[in-house]
Amino acid sequence: MQIMAKILIVDDSRVSRRMLRGILTNAGHEVIGEAENGQDGYEKFIALDPDIVTMDITMPVLDGLGALEKIMELNSNANIIMVTAAGQKEKMVEAIKHGAIEFIQKPFDPDQITTAIEHLMPQ
Repeated sequence: MQIMAKILIVDDSRVSRRMLRGILTNAGHEVIGEAENGQDGYEKFIALDPDIVTMDITMPVLDGLGALEKIMELNSNANIIMVTAAGQKEKMVEAIKHGAIEFIQKPFDPDQITTAIEHLMPQ
């Protein structure tokens, strides 16, 4: 029996959030919340206590790296998967330094996403 994750999606693109939600729920996971910027994502992380957060890097108000830093200060065991667009290698390196565990790239590949989620789930 596979354990399913409670996931928070943080992305300023409504289309991206909808696509991710579809992929995750089809894989049997529960999307417990969505946020459209890093500050909102940070506040929802505190309120919802998700197992995993998917975090877009480029967002208004507070970007994904800023939100990642704040979440890791709060909970160093947080499981955060950064969502990157092509050509964001420097930001990916930065995110790893701040505690991101996995990366998924846009455009989304359902197999890549489910593999990243499974990698973070307790066995």
